[in-house]
Amino acid sequence: MFTSTGSSGLYKAPVSKSLLLIPSVLSILLTLVFQHHQKFFAYNLQAIREEFQIWRLICGRIVCLDLKDMFCSSLLIYNFRIFERRYGSRKFTSFILGSWVLSAVFDLLIVEALQHVFGITVKRLPSGFLGLLFALYVPFYCSIPRVQVTHVLGQLPITNKTLVYIVGLQILTSSSYMWILGLSGLVSGLFYHSNMLNIHQILCVPNWVAKIFSQTVEPIFSSAEPTSEAREGMGATIDLQRQQRMELIDQQIMLSQFDQMRQQRQQQVTRLMEMGFSRVAVLEALRASNNDINVATNFLLQH
Repeated sequence: MFTSTGSSGLYKAPVSKSLLLIPSVLSILLTLVFQHHQKFFAYNLQAIREEFQIWRLICGRIVCLDLKDMFCSSLLIYNFRIFERRYGSRKFTSFILGSWVLSAVFDLLIVEALQHVFGITVKRLPSGFLGLLFALYVPFYCSIPRVQVTHVLGQLPITNKTLVYIVGLQILTSSSYMWILGLSGLVSGLFYHSNMLNIHQILCVPNWVAKIFSQTVEPIFSSAEPTSEAREGMGATIDLQRQQRMELIDQQIMLSQFDQMRQQRQQQVTRLMEMGFSRVAVLEALRASNNDINVATNFLLQH
């Protein structure tokens, strides 16, 4: 019932695979073997504010100290691998980096607001990259099509996205202050998804960093292309038919978005040519400005 687009497993999703393996292994080790080291991975806001232990904003937000949260987080990361396949590893990592940094800022802002407005002091928050998971719900809601699977009691519709929301609700209700992480995650995801304040250019993975990681780290976490689906045949089972339907819908959405971008670009070219600029100069200006008509206009006027 999880959203399924493309091949099963972690093929073409090395970043998702690393997010599944590394934090999960650390979480299990800290819970079962190295309990005395858990204090270094606690999301202790009081220590951050009073003792300026800024490093806790990193260590306290990468490993879940609750195995239930770790298990649910792993399910969501596995499901959200579809974004890495759709956007590519570099763009997906940029979203993770941007949302992770922004959610830390919003965590602190919400906690300070609670203390000053309502007099509620929050000393600790649940550990792990939970804010990031809630941030991924923004593109999940906006870009993944909703396909009805069945009905419960003949009334309640069950879709391909239902279980993903249920797992998120389970995480949200697992702790009294988890709603703070949920709110900051959703806000940061909306902030980055909408590219507010040109955040894509501020918080992103540079090309040279992506190339280094693609040559060194990516081979470690790469997965082979699954062959079981090819042996099954086209539409041999209901699950495969549902997967093929999801792939078709996904392709239609991407083609629709491409057509809209092409039409918008043509309108921009026509509008600038009506202002007296040549087509060659207009295309060059739009390419240099990333299709921003205002920047392109200024570029043409200056040249």
